[in-house]
Amino acid sequence: MESVTPKSLGYYFPAEFAPHVATWLSWPHKEASWPGKIDAIYPYYAQFIRELSLGELVRINVADEAMKNFALKYIREAGADLSKVEFFLHPTNDAWCRDHGPAFLVNPKADIKKVIVDWGYNAWGGKYPPFDLDDVIPTRIGKALNIPVYNPGIVMEGGSVEFNGKGTLLTSTACLLNPNRNPHLNQQQIEEYLYNYYGVEQVLWVDEGIVGDDTDGHIDDTVRFVNEDTVLTVIEENKVDENYELLQTNLDQLKAMRLLNGKQLNIVELPMPDEVVYDDQRLPASYANFCIANASVIVPTFRCDKDEQALQIIQDCFPDRKVVGIDSTEIIWGLGSFHCLSQQEPAI
Repeated sequence: MESVTPKSLGYYFPAEFAPHVATWLSWPHKEASWPGKIDAIYPYYAQFIRELSLGELVRINVADEAMKNFALKYIREAGADLSKVEFFLHPTNDAWCRDHGPAFLVNPKADIKKVIVDWGYNAWGGKYPPFDLDDVIPTRIGKALNIPVYNPGIVMEGGSVEFNGKGTLLTSTACLLNPNRNPHLNQQQIEEYLYNYYGVEQVLWVDEGIVGDDTDGHIDDTVRFVNEDTVLTVIEENKVDENYELLQTNLDQLKAMRLLNGKQLNIVELPMPDEVVYDDQRLPASYANFCIANASVIVPTFRCDKDEQALQIIQDCFPDRKVVGIDSTEIIWGLGSFHCLSQQEPAI
């Protein structure tokens, strides 16, 4: 661990519901992530960009001019505000910018108000090589924006951590304690890295992720902060579903948690969609994988009876934003949705 850490300099990772300058994306191009289906995702992905562009910049990593022009065709067709879309020639292996993108930390009182943490990235425990291009994206963005970059030297993914912006981080043991990430570190040592490189005071742990999630249990499919003391958490109503017990365990753990001020969490329950299966594979479909943007909250939907109910529950949690559902049935074949695909850059 570096002797001077972001926390020691007063930096912290803001909540996603705090104001953004931009949302970062990495244009999807890896056929193997959506085998036989990649062309089907682009209209929905471009719709996502359109919604983001209504309230902030959209900064997109592309390999070259050809990919940029390909992307622009879909973004234009979707009616996005092109004055809000910026491209960066940063080649990637894959599209999951939440996990390989930069972690932006802020300190309003510092001369340099924003820094980047470049965690190690190994494609969820080495599952999908190569990942060398993705692993250096945060440092490349730091150079492009001319802001300092810190390197903790351990593996961490943005989808595995959730923040309330007031000193609390939520994560899962299923992911962070998996031996395919940082086998040389125990739970207490991992917490030290989280404190020092996310600028938090408290780490709260749930056990589980959902069935079908190839990330080994990312928190952004199960529990999300909607304000500093309220979480949305997914529950499965069908008692014979594989997710039922896992999510009840998480719910019990959330009920026992206390924030730094001693308060219990306000817990809002969000149903799971009906199971989404493609090629005999259960996909990690979850309404919790929403993206909080400046103007809206963009929620994956799954052509399911529970879509409207889920959108209404999320809308009630965000009275000052418009909740927008975008069909994610094709996108989820890649085993992630809008939150997995994006990483916010905070305003300061």
